Amino acid sequence: MIGRLDEVVVDCHDPILLAEFWQRVLGGYIVRQSHEWVALEPPTGITVSFQLVPEHKHGKNRVHLDIDVGDLLEAIAATVAAGATVIGAPVYDELGGFQVMADPEGNEFCLINGPTAITA
Repeated sequence: MIGRLDEVVVDCHDPILLAEFWQRVLGGYIVRQSHEWVALEPPTGITVSFQLVPEHKHGKNRVHLDIDVGDLLEAIAATVAAGATVIGAPVYDELGGFQVMADPEGNEFCLINGPTAITA
């Protein structure tokens, strides 16, 4: 082993806006380290940090977050109310369901219900 995963970092234009959005999704508390760097410490799981960058997002994410939820349709409605956008329709299979979403800056993530980790 070379090391351990410390946190996931999201490049963005407004770190505090994204931290607040993700706090509504994941819970936890925000640690503002500077105007360029904000961390979200969720109650469980790994730290998600938001880093100010000048460039805009282009294309599909190569890495995304899967958020396990109890009720997929309720979670879709709640994340939309928090500022997310729905991408496509929910997908269901024998393992459960998932919905591809985008955060307020267009970063894709999946809401999943079931034991499956789905690729956006």
